[in-house]
Amino acid sequence: MTNFIIRPAVVEDMIAVHHLIRELAIYEKAEHEAVLTAQQLAQDGFGVSPLFRCLVAESNQQVIGFALFYNKYSTWKGHCIYLEDLLVTEKHRRDGVGSKLFEEVMKIAKSEKAKRFEWQVLEWNEPAINFYKKYEATLDAEWINCRLFF
Repeated sequence: MTNFIIRPAVVEDMIAVHHLIRELAIYEKAEHEAVLTAQQLAQDGFGVSPLFRCLVAESNQQVIGFALFYNKYSTWKGHCIYLEDLLVTEKHRRDGVGSKLFEEVMKIAKSEKAKRFEWQVLEWNEPAINFYKKYEATLDAEWINCRLFF
């Protein structure tokens, strides 16, 4: 079992978080789509008006996982928290790191009285789907994702 702590990310963590984002992009077979730089992450998360919040899991002074999330607003529900990505490096999976990261974001959502805590999961990502089912999450196949790229 890996000893680790969960803590709020600091700007210096963004290089490690960026490496983990690349690892996630490779796993999701979309490496070519992950064009964000560590510098942009640092600017967007720690600038004058931060666009996201991030928690990291740290073991032996190494970032081994992260959860990146932000506020979202629902015209039906009000304040929501959206989990953009959660990843634990492969070596440290099955040590409870992902659960602790997820639960910490859930705690934040509850403490801020968010009406929903939401995220997406790829339909073929069975390990992630099974992870979320442990929390009795609703997996909604009805809504279609829509995007425009600029």
